[in-house]
Parts: sequence; structure tokens; C-alpha cells
Amino acid sequence: MVLSEISSKEFRDMVRIASHRMSKNVQFVNDLNVFPVPDGDTGTNMNLTMESGAKAVSENTSDKVSDLTESLARGMLMGARGNSGVITSQLFRGFYKATQGMDTLNAQELANAFSNGVATAYKAVMKPVEGTILTVARVGAQEGANKANETSDVEEVMKAVVEGAKKALKTTPDLLPVLKQVGVVDSGGQGLVFIYEGFLEGLLGENFDDKYVPDADDMSALINATHHQSVQGQLATQDIANGYCTEIMVDLKADVPDKKPFDLEEFRQHLSQLGDSLLAVSDGEIAKVHVHTEHPGEVFLYGSQFGQLGKIKIDNMRIQHETIVGHEEEQQEAVDFAVIAVASGNGVRQLFESEGVNRIISGGQTMNPSTQDIIDAITKSGAKKAIILPNNGNIIMSAKQAAEVAEIPVGIVPSKTIQQGLTAMLAFNPDASVDENVEAMTDELDSVKSGEVTRATRDTVINDVEIHKDDYIGIVDGTIEVDNPDVIAATVAMTEKMLDEDSEIITVMYGSDSSQEQAEKILDALEAKHPDDDYEFEVHDGGQPVYNFLVSVE
Repeated sequence: MVLSEISSKEFRDMVRIASHRMSKNVQFVNDLNVFPVPDGDTGTNMNLTMESGAKAVSENTSDKVSDLTESLARGMLMGARGNSGVITSQLFRGFYKATQGMDTLNAQELANAFSNGVATAYKAVMKPVEGTILTVARVGAQEGANKANETSDVEEVMKAVVEGAKKALKTTPDLLPVLKQVGVVDSGGQGLVFIYEGFLEGLLGENFDDKYVPDADDMSALINATHHQSVQGQLATQDIANGYCTEIMVDLKADVPDKKPFDLEEFRQHLSQLGDSLLAVSDGEIAKVHVHTEHPGEVFLYGSQFGQLGKIKIDNMRIQHETIVGHEEEQQEAVDFAVIAVASGNGVRQLFESEGVNRIISGGQTMNPSTQDIIDAITKSGAKKAIILPNNGNIIMSAKQAAEVAEIPVGIVPSKTIQQGLTAMLAFNPDASVDENVEAMTDELDSVKSGEVTRATRDTVINDVEIHKDDYIGIVDGTIEVDNPDVIAATVAMTEKMLDEDSEIITVMYGSDSSQEQAEKILDALEAKHPDDDYEFEVHDGGQPVYNFLVSVE
């Protein structure tokens, strides 16, 4: 029997089952993840993206397919995570654009929708690379278009799309050398095949196995191993040229000072100069960016010129890679008394770990972890009691909420800066109680002065300090004290305001947008200004985003 059109009922089933199939195969896709895109987990990102789209469809009661494709596209864009997630969202944005105004989809319209999705996705990527999810989508759409010229059966067209996508997936190692090097197919392409298979299952109304289990031949072609191991360990961390996976969402409708008109092509062109693996997409109301860069702060500053920054995410891919190497999942020895700190930056993490912190939650300014993130960290620690160092004033409330619902005694040391958190650790005693540690560690917070240097995002006047957009501002214990167009001068001036007769130790941590050479120039300038003071100086590679320098004076 020929099925000549897809109604809203069939389309709902297609989306629902595609989301379900993707969710059941997250780990399989994650295990295929490979450099040069090791930022997070492809399967997780695609699943969250698809899940967001499916939720939007389920909440739309319309009987028109075009309304549902619009909801799918919008939901996927809002929920898009990572490189593969954004590309997937663009495939279905193009799909939606080709179906506008349609109550149902016939075979030709379905094929056209897949083809338009491919065109939209290729346009979204600054430098499209074959051997990726794009190739899988393109060949699948071509096969679907060929079949639509032969039949009016939408089931046959969808079958052709799936078979074309599978055929293309097997060729990805031949098209992308890094895949062939480690013997895997493209992880994003595999995820898209799972989604397309879910579409077909929903359309046919048949039940297939949810979870894909490769046979011996498939295993060889897919992962070049009988152990189905993660491939990250076969790559070198130093090969990652741009180490910070940076994502932002910009609300283009929001009013911001000195707002610039938004042009997507110019937007992409500028961002392409800041890193690689760039994806920049927009539906006219929001813009979403994914880029691998060494300078995430510059991405934030540029995006803020066009609207209000919404969701922001930074992942240190070098840390992710080092974590993966040698073990499939993070394995941490359970401890009796856990100290959990919120921090960002490889060097900052190492400093906390050297002082006895045994679990780090990635986060900080612009990247506040949720209450659930903190609860998860407490649970995963396996400890009988715990201390939380929020290290940011905006995180203290979430930490307190987590402590209230935790199943073990949890104390909160209300550290508002990284520097305070590090100083508080000097008073930690694993043999003391939670309350005793909270009291002792909290008493240490006032013994350190914290300075932070970052870029100003707009012109303003605060505390009688005239601030100019793109200048460097020095913040001392939460108060802006300095504005200077030169980052070294700004840091020196800020540090000067932190010194008093009791000061002994000056520590400078340089961030991802700064260098050791700059840090040493700062210390040289301070030494020159205070030749008779016996200050002790320390320099650390903090690797933190947002802040060029973190300075502590004790």
C-alpha cells in the first residue's frame, strides 16, 4: 500500500521516535567522538538538541505539518549543543523553511525539505568539511530526491534517505584523514543516521531495536577495534590548537548600548578570525555561536555588540581530552570528606587540587553551575560529608540550596573569588567536623584581597571611575577601581590599590587571553615601584576565561 503523504500524526510519531532512538544510542555516538572536535560528547549534544525539538513539537497542538516543523526547528535551535547539535538544528531549520504553509507533505515535498536542510546547514558552516555529518546529510538527501522522481510513496523516499545516509557514513573515514587515523566513522554522521532511522520507524509504524549493536563486520568498519573503546586516547592533547570550546546565544531583539546592526555573513567572517570549527546561525531573533578559540573573552565581547548574551558555555578541550585518556569515564576514588570547588581554567583547577580539593565543578563568572550540578558533584564524590567552595557570589545561593537537599552533611564556605577559595583551603582540616571547617575556612576569607582584570563591555561611570568600552578594568573585592586601555598598566594600577603595610605575598594568575610574559612584566613593574618592600611574588598559568589576570594579595 502506497503512503502518499505525511500528516501531522505521522510527523509527530517520526519526531518522537527519532528522539527516542537518539537517546538510546548516546554513548555509542559519544565513543566515536574524535579530534579535531573533542568538545564534549557528540551523542549527548545531539540528544539534547533533538530532545529540545521533540519537546517543542509535543507542545504544539496544530494539525498542520508546517507548524510542527517550525516548532521542531525552533526547539532544536534553542536547545542546540556543540558543533554537531548546531548543524543538526540547521538541517531542520532548512527542512522547516521548505515546508512553510503545508498541511501535509508528499514524496516530492519531503525530498525537497531534506535537500533544503542540507543547503542551510552547509551555509551555516564557515568552512564545510566532507567526511562529517554534512556529507551524511547531503548523500541522504540526494538519494531521497532520486527516489522522489520515481515514486509518490513517502515511505520509499524516507527509506532512500536512510540508506543514502548509511552509505555515506561508511565513506567518512576515506574523506576525513583524522577519522581514518583512528579507524572510526564520523560521530555526528552516526547520530544523524539514528535520527533518520527513527523518522523511518515512526513513518512505518514498526518497532526496531532501540539500541544499535554492531555485528563483527560493522564493528570493524565503525571503530576498527573489537573492544569498542573510546578513540580519544589515540590522539595527542598538544594537537588541539584552539583549546576552548566556546558557545554563546545572542538575543538580537534586546536593546544594548551602542548596539550594532546584525549581518550574519559579517558576523561569521569576524568570528572565523578568532578560531576554528565555527558555526554561527540565526533565525533573525537570536544568534547562536559555536567556535573553538584560544580567546573566549573576545567572542563574548564581539557578540555583546549585537544584543544581550544569553546562554554562555566554555569547555577546556585540553582538560576534556586529558580526562578521557586512560579511562572511559571519570573515575575518582571515594573520600570520607570531600571538598568541592567551582572553578574554570586548567591551571586554576590544578591549584585547587594541589591544596586538597578532590572534585571540581566547571564554572564561574558567566558560567554559573545549577543547583543540580552541585548536587551531582556531591553525590559523585561518594563522601560522607562535604565542603563547597562556590568562589563566586552568584553561586553561593545555588550551593546553599544543594546543601539543603543533600543526603550528607554539607557546609558552605561563602568564597566569592577564586583567590578566597584558594586561601580558605589553607585552613581545611580533614579530621575536623563540617561546622568546624566552615568556621575556620570562612575566617580565612578576609585575609586575602582579590583583584580581577577584564575587558569593559560598554562606556559608563561607576564609583567615580570613568570606564571606556574595550578598556581593561581592575576590580578589587567586587569594586571597580581602575580603567586603562593597557592590560599591564591596568593590572599594575589595580594591584597598587590592593597593597597595604601588612601585604607580604602577591600572586598573579594569567588567563587564557594573556601570557606568562605579560604576567612577568606586571611583577617587574611592581618590583620597580617598591624596591624597598620585601614582597614575595608568585606567577601561575591559571588558564581562566573572561579574566585576563587574577591577583591575590596576602
